[in-house]
This record gives sequence, structure tokens and C-alpha cells, in this order.
Amino acid sequence: MKRFGTAVLASVCATGAFADPVALTSGDQLSQDLTLYLFLPTNTSGTSGLAGVETDLDLSLSDVLDVLDFGSSLRYEAWRNDFGFLVDGNYYGISQDFSASSGIARLDVDVEQWWLSFLGAYRVGKGTLGNGGRYSFDLQGGLRYTSLKQEIDIDGPGPGLALGGTETWWEPVVGARYLWEITDRWTGGVLVDAGGFGVGDNDLAWSATAGADYEFENGGSIKFGLRYYSIDFETERSDGTFTYDVTQVGPFVGYTFRF
Repeated sequence: MKRFGTAVLASVCATGAFADPVALTSGDQLSQDLTLYLFLPTNTSGTSGLAGVETDLDLSLSDVLDVLDFGSSLRYEAWRNDFGFLVDGNYYGISQDFSASSGIARLDVDVEQWWLSFLGAYRVGKGTLGNGGRYSFDLQGGLRYTSLKQEIDIDGPGPGLALGGTETWWEPVVGARYLWEITDRWTGGVLVDAGGFGVGDNDLAWSATAGADYEFENGGSIKFGLRYYSIDFETERSDGTFTYDVTQVGPFVGYTFRF
């Protein structure tokens, strides 16, 4: 069951923008950027469950990477004056085949998660620091659509058996972010967001992110920092309880294109 749990948890490797200098702008001209991310959870713990069977998890980064087929995460952000619009998109696909301990049956694990969020933002505070750099504080809110697939196909001498399936739901999301200019090229940021609140059987999904952004001469920039992510999802299906209650901690890196 540890292998099954590893496959499930690899699907939550997603992150959001935080230290984004475009959010410091406050003019009539539209400012936009697009960021691609990679989140590397060095520790994953919690409980995953399918068809009423739960597994306790304590996984390293190598455990997660062993079963990751493909993953991508991006974020679009646009600001004009004190108003912003953000779109987050994430996709992860996992698959793993292995034989049962008896050697008779073969198990195919298929996990796929993707979500898309649409957020409005408003800058509630801004000003200048003692070093002359700008700072801003914005609040965010909107909706997120999530699709989560956890499925095991069992092939043996008799009829095949499929356990699990796909759960989809819409949920509200809120967030708060503080940004400050360290130098003319460095920007620091802290972001906290939360979603679910019992909607769509997701009790709570929240994250805390802190890091920095370095801007190159070509206008692009690299982001890096640390992220904590937690989700508590549970629902009842015809074949039993479908559980997804995990936390992840680790570094991330991303690159931003400005236009």
C-alpha cells in the first residue's frame, strides 16, 4: 500500500505565485506576467484512502519522483491601478504498475489531478520603505475547480476489478499577500491562501509560501523559496471512503515572463 499512497500524493505538487513584482505596480497601464513553477516536496505525510482502505504516509522527495509521469504548474497575473486578476493552472499525471504479493494479480495505479482557479485581487495597502523600495499588501478571492482521480485496476485470473474513480468540485478560495522591494532587482514576498471550507467535501486546503524574486535585464525573473501545503478531502463513494488528507513541505523554483 505504500506504493499506492506514493502515487496518490505525487499529484498534489502545485504552487502559486507569491513575490511577483507586477503586483507592486499602480498605474493606468496594464501590467502582466506568466510564471512556470516546479514544487519539490522534501517531506509528504498524512493519510490516503481508496475503497475504504487507508494508508499512513511518510514520504521523501525520491518516493514522489519515482512515480511522477508529468506535471506542470503556471500562473497568469495582471494588474491595473489597485485591481488585479489571477489565473492558476496545475496538472499532474501519475501511473504505476506492479504485481500483488501473491504474484497472481497485477495492479495498475492511475492518478491524475488538475485544477484551475480564477481570482480577483485588490491592493489594500501600499507605500515606500525606509530604503526607498515599494511595498504592497493585497487580498485575493475567487473560485477553484478541481478534478482528482484515484483509481486501481486489478487484473487477475478472474474478472477484472476497478476501485476508486474521479471526484470533481468547485470551491471558494481566499488569500493575502505582502510584497516588498529589497533592491531594484530583488523582491521578497509572503503569501497565505485557503480554499474548500467544507464545499465539495474538501474540509480545508491551505498553503503558506515565502521566498524571493530576482529580475534579469531582459525583464524576466527567477523565483525560489519554501512552501507548506495541506489538504483535507474525504467523500463516500459506492466502493467505500475516498480520502486525501496530506501535508507537504519543500522548496520551489519558477521563472516569470513579463509582457
